[in-house]
Amino acid sequence: MNAYAPISTIMVSDLVTVNPEDNLLAVKKIFESHAFHHLPVVRFRKIVGIISKTDFEHFTGGMHRRDETGNTAFMEHTKAEDIMTKGLGKLEPEDRINVALEIFSKNWFHALPVVKNDELVGIVTTQDVIRAILNEKPKEPHMVYENLD
Repeated sequence: MNAYAPISTIMVSDLVTVNPEDNLLAVKKIFESHAFHHLPVVRFRKIVGIISKTDFEHFTGGMHRRDETGNTAFMEHTKAEDIMTKGLGKLEPEDRINVALEIFSKNWFHALPVVKNDELVGIVTTQDVIRAILNEKPKEPHMVYENLD
């Protein structure tokens, strides 16, 4: 992976988002049906916050696991904007990967929205960086370990 390549080379641009007014049942449904851990909150394509799966589970105190008891009123009446993180670091598609690495290393962020002209166009996570490194092909084939099984 070239740390000086544009962030657009590793960002995810096929995004699932929620509106700030969507309730936590909608958030729950998205987290249950997708493998990602960061859900952008957007208003008219402009990012206004982000909800991590960890924060969602912490905020609901595992309540989403007790839905069979009929205790969904709380999640029906709580909005995404009530639990989203608002103080976001942002990148632009042309920003270099090393900028994201620096932000990740100095903050508790694990996801950074990518915006262009103030509109959300992608997201990059620490997992995207790890995946890019793992997919990197070595310059010399002998540098790859063979299966040791």
